[in-house]
Amino acid sequence: MTTSSRPVKTLLACLLTASLLAPAVAPLPVHAQQQARELDRIAAVVNEDVVLRSELDRAVANIRAQYADRAGQLPPDDVLERQVLERLVLTKLQVARAQETGIRVNDEELDQAIAAIAQQNGATVAQLRQRVTSDGSTFDEFRASIREEMLLQRLRQRFAQGRINVSEAEIEAAMAATAATGQQFHLAHILVALPEGATPEQIATAQKKIEGVKALIDKGEMDFAAAAVRYSDSPNALEGGDLGWRSSDEIPSAFARLVQNMQPGQVTDPIRGPSGFQLLRVVEVRDASQAPAQMVTQYHGRHILIRVGEGKSDDQARAEAETLAARLAGGADFAELARASSQDQNSAARGGDLGWFTPEEFGPEFGAQVTLLQDNQVSKPFRTQAGWHVLQRLGTRQANVGDANKRAQVAETIGRRKLEDEWNRFLRELRGEAYVDMRVGNASTTTNAPATPAATGG
Repeated sequence: MTTSSRPVKTLLACLLTASLLAPAVAPLPVHAQQQARELDRIAAVVNEDVVLRSELDRAVANIRAQYADRAGQLPPDDVLERQVLERLVLTKLQVARAQETGIRVNDEELDQAIAAIAQQNGATVAQLRQRVTSDGSTFDEFRASIREEMLLQRLRQRFAQGRINVSEAEIEAAMAATAATGQQFHLAHILVALPEGATPEQIATAQKKIEGVKALIDKGEMDFAAAAVRYSDSPNALEGGDLGWRSSDEIPSAFARLVQNMQPGQVTDPIRGPSGFQLLRVVEVRDASQAPAQMVTQYHGRHILIRVGEGKSDDQARAEAETLAARLAGGADFAELARASSQDQNSAARGGDLGWFTPEEFGPEFGAQVTLLQDNQVSKPFRTQAGWHVLQRLGTRQANVGDANKRAQVAETIGRRKLEDEWNRFLRELRGEAYVDMRVGNASTTTNAPATPAATGG
């Protein structure tokens, strides 16, 4: 079966870049920090790690800030706290798995990512530091949160490598389906999860719960987003179950047939899927031909790569890259050095020329460097998973990827759907295998499986 690897590579890098731009967890107000330190205790034991009460309070405060104008959609305090704590538990488990598998983020990589975040927010690193500390947090805490996010996304990237393939046949079928319907759907969902090998009793309980949630929505006692926040087991529950805009090729076929016959605002009856029972809501529908142009910044650049391994240590590769950078600073021709010294077989013969590319196409570290450079400027040596690079940015342009890369976009959307399914399954397995002792709420609970919210009647 033929596969399309470049769109999937781009997708993985996109996921990492997007996560780096997400806001850090909001700190507690200054007046509450001393109290938090005094009362800090363990909120949950997660294998060999713990979630502290202060971590949980900061995360809950962040959610409340996001819902400041929609506070009525939030569940009761104990339910919200349990949902947020479950997220923190999953984060701890992912960080531990990343470290166990040898994934690391060194200080130089972290500095590059923070510089990119500052630039994306129209600030210098010093200004970013000032903004963080003015909110009552510390820059060390901010750095730790970014390092953690990078670890999580690298774990996700490694997980997907070799697992997510998109065949040419799938691309052709998806393009034909999109052409036939000409529609895109803005969707939201509510999931009542079931464990692998669920018992008849668990299935019956989950079905009763999803039917109760549907009844609440149908009676007008709760809108869909509020019900998702309160009852959904999906990772996007606290976002109201929002799935964003999706083409028909991004929707599982069983669901796609349903939504094509639905009007905006309609909600499906409960649907049994591989993860459990779901309700699906069509928020909006639009003509795919009227979708906004997807303008992106592209860069033209060339590089020299010195790989690590096969008898060459990291220090040796770095020293070699620094020598080449010094020669370039002294007036050496970049193309000649690339042809003679670069270990990137794909670009060396072209003098290191990479053509036009988006910042995320070759990974976050590469993207951070190219966005910081000016046209014709040469970078200092920097490290990626491939090795040590010296990069020259040659040009910048705006491009409509919808016009030029429709096929690649289709492959990417299929890959994203597959990755989402596989990743959620992996997280359920990770959570199910863990020892977790919850120590908040009315009672302490110790589990080796994901917590399932109790069924709630209308």
